[in-house]
Amino acid sequence: MADRSHPATAGRAPRADHPAMIRNVVLVGPSGAGKTTLVEALLHASGTTARMGRVEEGTTVSDHDDVEVRQKRSVNLAVAPVRVGDVKVNLLDTPGYADFVGDLRAGLRAADAALFVVSAVDGIDGRTRLLWQECAAIGIPRAVAVTKIDHHRADFDGVVEQCRAAFGDGVLPAYFPVFTGDGDGRTVAGLMGLISRRYHDYTGPERTDAAPPEGVLERAAPLREALIEGVIQESEDETLMDRYMEGAELDPAMLIADLEAAVARGGFHPVLAVSATRGVGVPELLEELPRATPSPAERPLPEVTTVNDRPVGREPACDPDGPLLAEVVKTVSDPYVGRISLVRVFSGTLRPDTVVHVCGHGLAERGHADHDVDERVGALLAPLGRHGEPVGEAVAGDVCAVAKLTRAETGDTLSDRERPLRMPPWTFPDPLLPVALRAAARSDEDKLAQAVARLAAEDVTLRVEVNPETHQLVLWCMGEAHLDVALHRLGTRYGVEVETEDVRVPLRETFAAPAEGMGRNVKQSGGHGEYGVCRIQVEPLPSGSGLEFVDRIVGGVVPRQFIPSVEKGVRAQMESGVRTGYPLVDIRVTLYDGKAHSVDSSDMAFQKAGRLALKDAADNCRIAMLEPVDELSVIVDEEYMGAVMSDLSARRGRVVATEMAGDGRTLIRAEVPQLEITRYAIDLRSLAHGTGTFSRSYLRHEPLPAHLAERHGAVLSDA
Repeated sequence: MADRSHPATAGRAPRADHPAMIRNVVLVGPSGAGKTTLVEALLHASGTTARMGRVEEGTTVSDHDDVEVRQKRSVNLAVAPVRVGDVKVNLLDTPGYADFVGDLRAGLRAADAALFVVSAVDGIDGRTRLLWQECAAIGIPRAVAVTKIDHHRADFDGVVEQCRAAFGDGVLPAYFPVFTGDGDGRTVAGLMGLISRRYHDYTGPERTDAAPPEGVLERAAPLREALIEGVIQESEDETLMDRYMEGAELDPAMLIADLEAAVARGGFHPVLAVSATRGVGVPELLEELPRATPSPAERPLPEVTTVNDRPVGREPACDPDGPLLAEVVKTVSDPYVGRISLVRVFSGTLRPDTVVHVCGHGLAERGHADHDVDERVGALLAPLGRHGEPVGEAVAGDVCAVAKLTRAETGDTLSDRERPLRMPPWTFPDPLLPVALRAAARSDEDKLAQAVARLAAEDVTLRVEVNPETHQLVLWCMGEAHLDVALHRLGTRYGVEVETEDVRVPLRETFAAPAEGMGRNVKQSGGHGEYGVCRIQVEPLPSGSGLEFVDRIVGGVVPRQFIPSVEKGVRAQMESGVRTGYPLVDIRVTLYDGKAHSVDSSDMAFQKAGRLALKDAADNCRIAMLEPVDELSVIVDEEYMGAVMSDLSARRGRVVATEMAGDGRTLIRAEVPQLEITRYAIDLRSLAHGTGTFSRSYLRHEPLPAHLAERHGAVLSDA
């Protein structure tokens, strides 16, 4: 967060001292739709920056990370505030690529309204449609900005129809773009407000008001009527419809005010036409952002409880003088400043050099242990991309960056030390693409685990585990692009170079048929020796049975005190396997005979005899290999259901049920071997065009087909 901005994007972050003067708007949409370029245009048009940066040149305010500059796409949530009149608008620029959905969720948590950015060239995708439905479910106000309208392949009208089909009838254009020329020479001449009928001419270097070109009013008339009818339906003035039906001329200013109120309530969703590179539509968007989006005081606060999950006596409100309630929505490590926490303040006022209570619960499975600690707030910064300016306080409703909160992690709640509170973390997607890591150099082995843990503390869509059976360090990611960024940061931020390898699936061994074995451990060398002999019968059991040890010794041929020793030896040998090195499971071992020596028999002697007996029984029987099978729950659009089910069958999966999931989507339940789904997160995205989601959970172990058993056994033996 140190000031290392490109001179073209240098500027001062605006301030706000009351929630009514703040708007938090998150920009969402497909990758390549132009969100970052639109933010640059808004920053420049508002006077926050001297000139526009370019994604291609790596000079934008939002994409300041070296990975973003290299890949020329957003991978992080970035905050870019602009001032419009007396209002500070925090623009939250989110990544459009599916792998970085964690930062998208963080942006939604910090925002009070969403601006869906859609390209007039490419239209919407399935993920954007699903995200719209998600925003509708939580009631967040939404508007649509159609970008790149001056591109020679742009189809503004067609994309608006796509949006209406996907998002609903409440989506209507608020401006009518006027074009001149044909083919590659086609360009935007101006925009006409459909309600006001004011025409903004963009043919010159600056926007000017002018009379609409000939024929524009007639072509725009049907759109204007549809917009007015939509506004009237959402208006709280019940007399508007009667006056409109009687043919009365309605006041445009009143209609515009009703439209903006309907947008802020979430009942209406205007479409604005924008060409960010030329600045077309940018002033209109700047004018609408503070008027048509709600202030933080107009939005309900997230659920709040005590740190013990009990209801609070009085719900906090978005009041600068109320009790402190804030949340860490993102954590990053800056090589110059250290740890930086991006914080949304929901209530109260956050000030530097004060002690706050930091509460984090519910993320233990992701490596974030539950904690309740007090911590001193460092410097407060007003973020502007990479740049940050020190501020004296952050009031309720604002977004700020906090330096050196060493214990706070993404999703943690900050509150008054005297009145600690907790907000349950928002829903984080599960990382479902595993990859095994190992240090490239032996000198980095000790640093690797610590570096990966710190990386996961910053990004809750990463999960780290050490597999107790394969002993691999496994990093779970959202996809290949997410993995690429994680590996890059391990090298650049933490100085740890790593190599990746395939994740080994924990297979098992079991007996395919009953067998008998003898363990003879007799060692005599003149001094104290070892003597233990045992005979066992081994039988296979159903999956999940583990070990059943049966004592059938008669006549004390194996002394009573050594029978548990035989069981210990059997269990120890089961852990290391008998044929391929994979653990042995699901057997009944019956000890029925043996021999002992009055002097040389001991606990260790019979443990060794038990191990030898199990290995001898395995030599006399076919050993079957077992593979873990997961239960998959896949949700896809109906149009992709056939392709997904065929793919599951090709993975040796069994579809056990299908059911409707609503909104034209289907839930598919299947049982699939883990060996076949290590990269399913990538494959499903391709099959369902980014609209599919799935979850997985261990179900049981099943016999592995013979041809695969030979291959995996050979691989392990070679290793």
